[in-house]
Amino acid sequence: MITSTGLRKLGFVSLTDYVLQDDGAGAYIAVWNSASPQPSEAEIESAHAEWQAEYDSQEYARNRKAEYPSIEECVHAILDDDVDALLAKRAEIKAKYPKP
Repeated sequence: MITSTGLRKLGFVSLTDYVLQDDGAGAYIAVWNSASPQPSEAEIESAHAEWQAEYDSQEYARNRKAEYPSIEECVHAILDDDVDALLAKRAEIKAKYPKP
């Protein structure tokens, strides 16, 4: 399957290097503008799979970020001299979403 994610992972830029089109039977490269040779579907699929693996491996970080205290909460904790509570909350979130 041809994906823009796979093509980006290979270093190509949408609308500059290529244009994808999908007429209902799956995406295909409608226009190839890059001076580099057009990658095969297998190369694109491999690059997409590599990107997906990297993305999946960072799920814990995305989950942590969603639950970490905001910058505003951090500033208030510092100003209110409540850094210990802030650190405890961060430790709780890190324990909830450990690194793989």
